[in-house]
Amino acid sequence: MLGSLDPEERVMAEEKAQEENHLAAKRKAIAVCNQGVVQELYDVISKLGWDCYDNVTVEIGGTQVSGIDVGEEYNKKWQSPIGTRKYNKDAFIIIKNQDRRDLTKSEPFAEGEFKPQHPYK
Repeated sequence: MLGSLDPEERVMAEEKAQEENHLAAKRKAIAVCNQGVVQELYDVISKLGWDCYDNVTVEIGGTQVSGIDVGEEYNKKWQSPIGTRKYNKDAFIIIKNQDRRDLTKSEPFAEGEFKPQHPYK
């Protein structure tokens, strides 16, 4: 007989592999932080004058999300299902201080106030 009658074995093995990958990723992140990145982050935050009560968010930039419905059968090497997020090799971390964002709209010049250096002819 081909195959296994116990699908739980395969699922449990996949979960264990995912857990090990997650643990390895956390160890790599700690290694990066131990290279002085955390101290540099402290220095930059203090230089910017951010407060401990500010609403700070962390996001990832340099990603792409598949927006094409490729159907059931597709070339896995070149295509990915719709909604799949991929991280580019040059992805970056964005730290935003939402409380210090300037959300005021720009105001147009008053009548006669706009005087460009090179007027249109």
